[in-house]
Amino acid sequence: MKNYIDIPSGNMQRLLLLFLVALAVSCSSDDDELDVNTTVPGEASLVLPQDNTQCEVGEVVANMAEVFFEWEEATDAERYDLVITNLATQEVKQRPNLETTDLMVRLERGFAYSWKIISKNSGEDVTESASNKFYVAGEPGSNNVPFPASLSSPASGVKVTPVDGMVTLEWDAAPTDTDGDPLVFTLFADKVDGNQEPPEEWKGLTVNSMEIEVEPNSLYYWHVETSDGRNTAISNTYTFRTGDNVSSVNGTIVSTSQEILDAIAAAIPGVNIYIRGGEYTFDSTIKITTSGSANNIISLIAHPENETRPRFNFSSMTEDSSNRGIELEASYWHIKGIDVYKAGDNGMLIRGHDNLIEFCTFSECSDTGLQLGSGASNNLILNCDSFFNADSTLENADGFASKLDVGTGNKFVGCRAWQNLDDGWDGYLRNADNVTTIHEDCWSIQNGYLKDGSVSGGDGNGFKTGGSDNKDLKHNALYIRSIAVGNRFDGFDHNSNRGEVTLYNCSAYDNGTNYGFGSTNPLEKLTIKNSNVLGPVGSINATTLDVTHNSWMEGVESTVDDFVSIDYSQLTGPRKPDGSLPDVTFFHLEPDSDMIDAGVDVGLPYNGSAPDLGAFEF
Repeated sequence: MKNYIDIPSGNMQRLLLLFLVALAVSCSSDDDELDVNTTVPGEASLVLPQDNTQCEVGEVVANMAEVFFEWEEATDAERYDLVITNLATQEVKQRPNLETTDLMVRLERGFAYSWKIISKNSGEDVTESASNKFYVAGEPGSNNVPFPASLSSPASGVKVTPVDGMVTLEWDAAPTDTDGDPLVFTLFADKVDGNQEPPEEWKGLTVNSMEIEVEPNSLYYWHVETSDGRNTAISNTYTFRTGDNVSSVNGTIVSTSQEILDAIAAAIPGVNIYIRGGEYTFDSTIKITTSGSANNIISLIAHPENETRPRFNFSSMTEDSSNRGIELEASYWHIKGIDVYKAGDNGMLIRGHDNLIEFCTFSECSDTGLQLGSGASNNLILNCDSFFNADSTLENADGFASKLDVGTGNKFVGCRAWQNLDDGWDGYLRNADNVTTIHEDCWSIQNGYLKDGSVSGGDGNGFKTGGSDNKDLKHNALYIRSIAVGNRFDGFDHNSNRGEVTLYNCSAYDNGTNYGFGSTNPLEKLTIKNSNVLGPVGSINATTLDVTHNSWMEGVESTVDDFVSIDYSQLTGPRKPDGSLPDVTFFHLEPDSDMIDAGVDVGLPYNGSAPDLGAFEF
């Protein structure tokens, strides 16, 4: 009889399993290990739907539509995750581990979405693509909700350093929605929750950034709401924390009249001179003769941390043709934020080139507030005002003048001239010919009247385009979105100028004559397009005329009912803190005006199907 051990059947099965596992391990080799791709996969390029578009849809069932997604194969990618986000609800749909480069997905209609692709392989690294935004249309005739803005700077959770107590917030958004409607933005930023009522100047923005005032060492919340006039899309809310405030001032700080004179005399290219706010008295002309360079300008500017502006008071000067306030004979200077008051002749005379005069005022001087001459060229006069200038004979003094022996290429942008004894702008030439001056967004108001409102002995033109002693010189002039109102004589005046004058989107109202382009000694060419006039037009003559698409032509009629307001006292109101023109309702078009979309494309930006007539787009 044989002896044996009785092993229960369950134990026998476990022993057999252990034996098989050991056998498998003993027979394995390195060659049998799985291959792992350690190369980082590339980024997939998105094909459909395209960015910022209304996408084509397939079959529609109830309120769901088929949307086709396609992307290009990424390098070293084996699988893809498709990620779709509803930008209104933030609901995320994910289709993981796809081995193809296209897919049909059903999405709810009437919403904006974003989508991206995550490239993957057997390794641990993944790569995300850029995101595209698209819109799935709702019922026919419905209005598409705009895409929400994407906040770009500051990124959420970062710490920023305020400069002069200011931080710039930036966001990405298209200027129109998928319906072609223009978009406006409202910025919300506060220390509570990012939803507190914003200031009026933060509403209805057409730009994608804004500088705001902040407190140091504080937590802020911010978001942007995008509107097409009917629907609103709300961005995510970001946070940022401010650090200690730093000053942008890097240069010489002056606080007395003598320090100003000494700093100007010692200036070299690249130097910044900052003037503290307050009153500075001068009894002789400030002469600036040292030039900067294109890469190293010299700055003479109001100190950014002072609320009070520096005023250069020349009232102790006698009235004399040599007693100018500032003579800028040099080039490459930036002069900003200074009020020039009561000089004995010009407030400022510029003889140099490539200077920038910004956010300055020139008032109650005994000749033209700011004049360019002696070959002055390529200067930019930006956001400046000139007003109440008059000499004792009550026969002279313009607001601005690019005149006599001036050079070419000078430009006025966002400037205003009002109640100057003679003209708002004077382009009369002597010892210069065939020069060009540009006026953009400039307003000329009630010139030919004195500070007290009484009639002066001057010409009283809004914009005197040119003229010369022998009535033979050419001053070419371009006027863009410029306004002449309430001037005693002509709003836009020919004055025997023999050059070429162009008006695009200009407005004229309540002038002695709105247009005074005579047939005697006529202009070589006169172009007027997209302009409006309320009241009699005046005279329009030139050797060659190109005058189309204006308020007195082609069946368009201009009446008081076309305008939100005809009160031009608004035009002399305070400027915005950055120096830009004030927001006004004057000559803005009513929604039912036939001047909306009645213009022709002249290369300027516009809303709708065509440009509007006049200085303000609806």
